[in-house]
Amino acid sequence: MHNGFMNSGLKDQAIPAVERVDFELAKLYPDAKCELNFSTAFELLVATVLSAQTTDARVNAVTPELFERWPHAQAMASAPEEEIESILRPLGMATRRTRHVQELSARLATDFGGEVPDDQKALESLAGVGRKTAHVVRGVWFGHSLLTVDTHVGRLARRLGWSESTTPRTVERDVTARTESDGCRDLVDLTMLSHRLIFHGRNLCTARKPACAQCPLAKLETPCPSAFTQ
Repeated sequence: MHNGFMNSGLKDQAIPAVERVDFELAKLYPDAKCELNFSTAFELLVATVLSAQTTDARVNAVTPELFERWPHAQAMASAPEEEIESILRPLGMATRRTRHVQELSARLATDFGGEVPDDQKALESLAGVGRKTAHVVRGVWFGHSLLTVDTHVGRLARRLGWSESTTPRTVERDVTARTESDGCRDLVDLTMLSHRLIFHGRNLCTARKPACAQCPLAKLETPCPSAFTQ
C-alpha cells in the first residue's frame, strides 16, 4: 500500500471526510503555503513553470536575479536568450526553460497587456503552462479554491481512499466530488488543502515508510484506511 496505490480492500472501509482531514492538517501545518518566492502574478507564473522537474528551493535560488533583471513580461520577452539561459542553467534543461519563459512572456505582452489572466483556458494556452500550473496561479494569486494535484496530493488521495486513480485530472475530480458528497465544498479551500497535503506528504506520509504512528489522521474516529498497513 505504501507505493501510494489504493488497494481493493479500501473500498470496503470507511473513508475520512475531507473537511476533517483538512482541519487536522491545518493544525499540524499552520504555515502551509506555496513555497515558491514571488511578489507578483508574473513572478509566480514564471516560478511555477520553472519548478517543473526540479525543487522549489532550486527555483528560489535563481529567480531573485532573474526577476531583478527582467521584472515584467515585456522585459523578459526581449531579454537576451543566452543571459536568461545562463541564470537558469542550475535547474537543468535551461534551453527549454528559457524558451518557455520567453514565449509565455511574449504572449502576455502581446495578447494580455502584460498581465497574467485569471482564466484557466488562457493560462493553459501559454508555453509551459498546464492545468497544474494554472491552478497554482489562480489558486495562490487570484484566490480561487482549486486542487493542485502533484505526486504528494495524488498519493495521499489514494491512501485516504478519496481516489483510486493515478491520473491527476481524475484525482482532482474525485476529491472535488467527495467534498460535494460530504457537503463541505464551500467549507474547504482546495488550494489550502493542496498545500497541507503536500506538506504532509513531504513530512509524514512519505512515499516509503510513512510515519503512521505520528500521524493524526491515523487517530481519527474514521481513520486513514491505509494507516499501519505495511
